[in-house]
Amino acid sequence: MSIYDSIRQTITPIHKEGFPFIAVAAIASLVLGQLWSPLGWIGLVITLWICYFFRDPERHTPVREGLVVAPADGRISAIAEVLPPPELELGETPLLRISIFMNVFDCHVNRSPVDGTVERVVYTPGVFINADLDKASEDNERNGLVIVSGETRIGVVQIAGLVARRIVSFVRENDTLQVGERFGLIRFGSRVDVYLPVEVRPLVGLGQRTVAGETVLADFLASGEPPHSFRAA
Repeated sequence: MSIYDSIRQTITPIHKEGFPFIAVAAIASLVLGQLWSPLGWIGLVITLWICYFFRDPERHTPVREGLVVAPADGRISAIAEVLPPPELELGETPLLRISIFMNVFDCHVNRSPVDGTVERVVYTPGVFINADLDKASEDNERNGLVIVSGETRIGVVQIAGLVARRIVSFVRENDTLQVGERFGLIRFGSRVDVYLPVEVRPLVGLGQRTVAGETVLADFLASGEPPHSFRAA
């Protein structure tokens, strides 16, 4: 392996959505550095952090019928049976909702939890309260997808938070997604909810860290198993 290939494998790629922010921060750092050098160094740190925030690493997605993988990096903040958002038109009976909270240090590129076709894409304006709160699912700005996988309709909702002010979607209705494929991004802190049939047993626990496109949230083929228990170690 050449030195160039080694460097390429070591450095995490940056998503193109971050380039404008990086350019602005870099230019501001140069200007501020001319005025007062400490400001330039502060600007450099901010520029490097923005590069880190918009990282888009390669992921190795488990591929098997029935698996549901995490759509986001972050922490499992809630697992509950709740009514889905009405705009998704997923019915008026409770579904299993698994919520993943992303802080400003998590990778914010979102990935499809299943193979399927995008049936609906619905943007809903709202407020910007802490995305870790349960009511953020109803009150915050959000972008919802309904993905049809086989005979199952799955809801995935990107939710803006206190810092996040821009939800970016890469897909449209009738697009086909592969499990682990990128479908969107949320800038600067947020949350993603996944809505599944209630008979599906989650394979993750509260507080667990997830890796988008890699961590298995649930397995439709194991829906008859008893609930899993978890402990911190």
